[in-house]
Amino acid sequence: MKQIATVEELEATLGENIKTLRLQKNIARHRLCDAAGISQSALRHLEAGEGATIKTLVRVVRALNKQDWLAALAPEVSINPLSMVRSKSVRQRASRRSDGKESKN
Repeated sequence: MKQIATVEELEATLGENIKTLRLQKNIARHRLCDAAGISQSALRHLEAGEGATIKTLVRVVRALNKQDWLAALAPEVSINPLSMVRSKSVRQRASRRSDGKESKN
């Protein structure tokens, strides 16, 4: 997979992917706009990588039945195994000195 360096490259890649998917599914631009509830200019901007709102992106992705793309952007948070490691219990009293004398603190 190609590494994306800039925001502009990411916008262009997303736009290309959406346009490619739309064409693979043989969906006309106006039909996708109707299904997504967006304007044709909004879709044109999205496909061209010229900036679009998150709402436009979400609506188009849902209309293309690719909600898994959105799930990849916002994965479920899982518990970090390191946070599950038990911490030491809080000490209740000082330990005894080995010579039998108490410390003077």
